[in-house]
Amino acid sequence: MKKAALSAWMLLSIAGAFAQNLDKAKELLKNKKLSEAKTQIDGFLAIEKNAKSAEGWYTKAKIYSDIAADKGLAASTPDARWQSFEAIQKYISYDDKKQILLQLDGYKPIMDVYQGYFKEGAEQYNAGDYKAAYPNFKNCLSVSEYMTAQKWSTVTLDTSVILYTGISAEKAEKRDDAAIYYGKLADGKVAGEGMGEIYKWLVDYHAKKGNAEASQKYLSLGKELYPKDPFWDDMDMEMARNKGDKKALFAKYESTIANDPGNYVNRYNYAIEMYEEGYKPVEADRPANSTELIKKTEEQLKKAVELKPDYVPANLVLGQLYYNQAIDLNNQAKAIKVVAPATKLKPEEQKKKDDLRAQMTKKFDDAIPYLEKVDQTLDGQPKLKSEEKGFLKNSLDLLITIYDQKGNKEKVKFYEEKFNNVDKKH
Repeated sequence: MKKAALSAWMLLSIAGAFAQNLDKAKELLKNKKLSEAKTQIDGFLAIEKNAKSAEGWYTKAKIYSDIAADKGLAASTPDARWQSFEAIQKYISYDDKKQILLQLDGYKPIMDVYQGYFKEGAEQYNAGDYKAAYPNFKNCLSVSEYMTAQKWSTVTLDTSVILYTGISAEKAEKRDDAAIYYGKLADGKVAGEGMGEIYKWLVDYHAKKGNAEASQKYLSLGKELYPKDPFWDDMDMEMARNKGDKKALFAKYESTIANDPGNYVNRYNYAIEMYEEGYKPVEADRPANSTELIKKTEEQLKKAVELKPDYVPANLVLGQLYYNQAIDLNNQAKAIKVVAPATKLKPEEQKKKDDLRAQMTKKFDDAIPYLEKVDQTLDGQPKLKSEEKGFLKNSLDLLITIYDQKGNKEKVKFYEEKFNNVDKKH
């Protein structure tokens, strides 16, 4: 009986000591003796019986949060802020008093963790240390999402933290991680000044990853939120182009031009796409609808020039189009030859040959004004970019050939001199 009584007394004494340890930890915290408070609370929670003490975990959360905020002590416990966050989660899991301790403190411990992560992340971000800033913003977001889940916050999407987390990840060369956070913003249809770049980034990221479905998803979202930005139509066409679906590509051009008929660049680009498809160098390689495509190419180029008469690329390509048609007609005329034992062409053959040559001359004449417009637009400028020099040389070279075909030696000499002086003059 004495032995049993002694054991009971010892258990009561130990229980009292446990309580004293928790009270002592709280007192040390109150007096800002954080190192000693940490030792006390760690010892208290290390005892199996105390491992489910809600107040014990709550006290640890407060102690570790204060340690994280103390620059002198934080280095010795680098994960103090995260341990504080985990302690709060333990407190919630064991608490049967409806979070009364947290409410009495005005949710200060969890807010200190949140603000601490954000402040440290912001300082590192502003200093350009994105590798250090990223985990702090990432942890800050974890805390934010936990507070939302617990209904301590009405914020469903902490856009600022998500944005900084994504940017830090991207700048730290963690593009896959950045995509996760940018995706959160885009999936939430977050809009506002500058946010359109997030959607563009995601379209490009997923396109490069080969995920066409995701790329199209963010393209559609971006277009919905920023309908006036030409990027979406351009990217939409680029995706159709990459698929090799010319029908879909041309349909997108038609739609884009219908929505913005005054955009001469779109018309020019559409013309180039059709020209490359319909006018293969070898006639046998041209599609069945080649004639239709070339006609539409001509229409779009003429409209582009009408909208902007001095638009050099459109003038040059329109001149090239007529020039190439003239060369085709010339080749057809050359193909009509005398076949032995005949000594000359039949009248109908000669007529066809003459008609083809007349058509060739007409096409050359059609090309001249557009090629000369290129010369007029660029030759008067004192200095040209290398691309502009290329445009000018191409137009002059074609004019030389055309006037040579027409037998105009004076014009040939005139344009040869201009051609030879392009680099010297510009």
